[in-house]
Amino acid sequence: MESLEINSDEQMQKLGKAIGETSQGHDLLLLSGDLGAGKTTLTKGIARVLGIRRPVKSPTFTIVREYREGKMPLFHMDMYRLEDGDLSSIDMPAYLAEDGLVVIEWPQFIIDDLPKDYLELSIKRLDDSWDSTKRIVEFKPVGERNMTWLLEIKNILNNKNG
Repeated sequence: MESLEINSDEQMQKLGKAIGETSQGHDLLLLSGDLGAGKTTLTKGIARVLGIRRPVKSPTFTIVREYREGKMPLFHMDMYRLEDGDLSSIDMPAYLAEDGLVVIEWPQFIIDDLPKDYLELSIKRLDDSWDSTKRIVEFKPVGERNMTWLLEIKNILNNKNG
């Protein structure tokens, strides 16, 4: 597993931009991490590079937020409220079939119902202070497309940081 240290909200959004720039229709991005880890901040970076102008908010209470006005649709999902794993209120196959990017926060609650082809980012705090922005992001690509996707993301980050 590969990892990246993030030291600010701006860097988290830059990672999101690199993910958005390299994403393709039907990509599945899973975001794991505690409350306040930066999952929605990362998604804001993705949305910005896709040309989505509406504010990106955590979909905790709505479960799914659809952003269709960008270069491709972005479906931002939060499965935290689905601790029982009941996906009956969501047509997940329909979202996955659309030519857009599906981003799922708290995927562990529904992991058995997802395709076995995804890029998972696990975001962890590096210290305990609530206002700290220091994070470690671990990447877990599953499937050939996602290994390629991760290489593309790393190339963008390395070229912009170098």
